[in-house]
Amino acid sequence: MERKALFPGSFDPFTAGHLNILKRALTMFDKVVVAVGINQDKRGFFSMDQRIDIIRQITEGLEGVEIIKYDTLTIDKCRELGIKHIVRGVRNMLDFENERAIADANRRLAPDIETIIIPTAQEFAHISSSAVRDIIKHHGDTSLFLPDGIILPEHNA
Repeated sequence: MERKALFPGSFDPFTAGHLNILKRALTMFDKVVVAVGINQDKRGFFSMDQRIDIIRQITEGLEGVEIIKYDTLTIDKCRELGIKHIVRGVRNMLDFENERAIADANRRLAPDIETIIIPTAQEFAHISSSAVRDIIKHHGDTSLFLPDGIILPEHNA
């Protein structure tokens, strides 16, 4: 039986830290579905299609990765896809507390779906998508924050 996990997020943009979490999740699961979430309350920096294109660039050649978009509850998407594990990355204790609260809520709503929280490797702990967006807005060098070889599209902000 194939072991699958869902790795949800807005990924606006997908950073070197996200890639670190994804690669480590792939050591635990046969397939990791990167689920790019649509938040109706936020206007994305990059469009949904641009975010998916960035993730495709980054994950090219990685076996076991599927990329989807979704706009439902994460646990509902897991049920729809027959997935029993959610993978979440954390950079620090603030992230951990937030992710733990979400995992607790998900567990109450769907006791059969487990959240796996993976701390990012130390060399990526300083990277956040919001910091990368700020660097992009000000035409700075994102090479230390994004995976090698990424070509960013023009942003829509």
